[in-house]
Amino acid sequence: MPLAKRTVAMMLPVPDVDRARSFYAESLGLDYTGTNDEGSAMFALDGGATLMLLPRPGSTPSESTAMSFEVDDIDAEIQELEHHGVVFEDYDLPDLTTVDHVAVMGGEKAAWFKDPAGNVLCLHQQA
Repeated sequence: MPLAKRTVAMMLPVPDVDRARSFYAESLGLDYTGTNDEGSAMFALDGGATLMLLPRPGSTPSESTAMSFEVDDIDAEIQELEHHGVVFEDYDLPDLTTVDHVAVMGGEKAAWFKDPAGNVLCLHQQA
């Protein structure tokens, strides 16, 4: 069967799995499914996908977006996540400006925040 028909597991290195697990479960509301033998915290995502937070004490976060969640109403989702302590980034760059945490890019809206390890995560909504 082609890979396009397979479910995906995303591996995200974090220096402190317990701290990251709390953030992803409590602040983001992801479904924590347990810890594997390596100590990775596992989360079930829609469509059968899995997020694994890999214990990597010396890891450094990527400067680019590591993961993006598609949402139906970005403003409502931002409000909900802020209620759970998530802090959104704001940008005022020549090619990217946010207003109330949201950048409009063509037919898409996006907002960014960081997990406790500094990994950049995104919400995006199709217009």
